[in-house]
Amino acid sequence: MILAGPNRTKEIASYIEGYYFLIPWAPDMWVPFARRLFRSLKAGGRKACLVRNLTAIAFASVVLTGTALVPANAENPEIASRRAAERTDFTNEEIRDGFFKIAFRAELQLDAPAERVRKFDDPVRIFVISAGGRDRRSEIAAVVDDIRSHVDHLDVAVTNDPSAANFVVRLVQKRKFNSTIRALYGKERAKQIKQSLSPECLSGIGKDELFRIRRAEVILPVDAGDFTFYDCAYEEMLQALGAINDDGSVPWTMFNDDVQMGFFDVYDQYLLNILYDPRIRPGMTKEEVSAVLPEVLSTARTWVRNVNPPRHANSENPPGRSNQRSP
Repeated sequence: MILAGPNRTKEIASYIEGYYFLIPWAPDMWVPFARRLFRSLKAGGRKACLVRNLTAIAFASVVLTGTALVPANAENPEIASRRAAERTDFTNEEIRDGFFKIAFRAELQLDAPAERVRKFDDPVRIFVISAGGRDRRSEIAAVVDDIRSHVDHLDVAVTNDPSAANFVVRLVQKRKFNSTIRALYGKERAKQIKQSLSPECLSGIGKDELFRIRRAEVILPVDAGDFTFYDCAYEEMLQALGAINDDGSVPWTMFNDDVQMGFFDVYDQYLLNILYDPRIRPGMTKEEVSAVLPEVLSTARTWVRNVNPPRHANSENPPGRSNQRSP
């Protein structure tokens, strides 16, 4: 992860599914917060949340998310079939309900609950590290372009300068996923994550005391098949932008155990466009968002309608429909 502050460790009391343990943590301004770390891409999967609390001067936090990938042969055709079957018409209440459930909540929070908006308020610059195996940096760049083109007011782009990045995507082979977690988060912490949650994709955010996201990290296996790669990439990257929670009661969002997309669906475009509207500020409460949501939602509807072409519009090579075949 991109570290901030002096390079020394802190011991953080953590909680996973009822168990306390100590974790070495490096950046002074980051404190773990809450997020689920497990997900099965098949029916019957479960989610779990990692919650940590530490008294620190900045009272910042880190959110960890994860997606457990089940081996599958689904590739481009599965993404195309899901895109064709996608529901695209939603009521205001359906969108509102999903936004409040996804953008505010967090699972198993140990410290005092703080249901606030969390988002970047600076340009997001993503540095992609290809650490072996198939080089899918160009595919991540296409995903980033796709997200940018569908979310108004979100300044996000890939950078080749690691010092300019506030968001890192690490592309690793499945067999090196666990060792990558150990290298980034420490042996004991990685051991507990593996034993309790068994994630195969991981993402995290670091926010400051004003609930502004300052750092984000995503770890993706490159050799899990096209469908699982894209499904994981879109979900984890969008969650790292602030769509943090998962909720099984929202059947149209990718932020749901039982829903897999592999592309940036229309419903979640509504959620991200609401989140990144300038009238929605980091740290806002539900009551504050409710006061401006009618106007914000109207703007989001216009944007989403205008940027989405007819369902059968031609596209030479959209993300998830690469001409390159998996080895």
